[in-house]
Amino acid sequence: MSDRYPTGTDEEREAAVEAAALAVQQGELVVLPTDTVYGVGADAFDPVAVRGLLAAKGRGREMPPPVLVSAATTLDALAVRVPGYARALVEAFWPGPLTLVCHQQSSLQWDLGDTRGTVAVRMPDHEVALAILERTGPLAVSSANKTGRPAATDADQAIEMLGEEVSVVVDAGVSPGGEASTIVDVTGSQGRVLRRGALSVEQLNEVLEPLGATLTDEG
Repeated sequence: MSDRYPTGTDEEREAAVEAAALAVQQGELVVLPTDTVYGVGADAFDPVAVRGLLAAKGRGREMPPPVLVSAATTLDALAVRVPGYARALVEAFWPGPLTLVCHQQSSLQWDLGDTRGTVAVRMPDHEVALAILERTGPLAVSSANKTGRPAATDADQAIEMLGEEVSVVVDAGVSPGGEASTIVDVTGSQGRVLRRGALSVEQLNEVLEPLGATLTDEG
């Protein structure tokens, strides 16, 4: 059964961040708040923990989790051949509800699933999530729900679905966004929207059009 940590005061938040970071270091799963929905996270560089995350959600290796980071500069540690239009999107929308699917660094010692040489990366706009990520480094994080059910937007929903599989639940109230991130594939010369989410295609293209670029919408 999971331990639940509130974040209403500075002291509570510090205790919650510390508990989550320790659990991640021990290879356990944690539930953490983000700016979109609640997520379930594991050390991105711990293959056993990542497999546990997929199993907790009822997912297979064909659906690898995205990776959350605490700083935009971390993108270049995880990805290669990031095109200029992708960097423009990062500058405009990170931290925020934008996930970029990039070519991954081939030297990384991790196993997120069947990624086909890519990694999905996002920097969330949530101070508690960022505080945890600053302690842990990159986390494999998927929405806190069983596959096929709506993503949790508060700690109660996350516990109801995943409470038996995670060791720490960081409770920061209701998610401010409530809608999943928009996913854009930036592995080609033109970006492709794979999933529509909190950011609209129009918002993204507004940034890209001055660069002579636009996204195709496959979401």
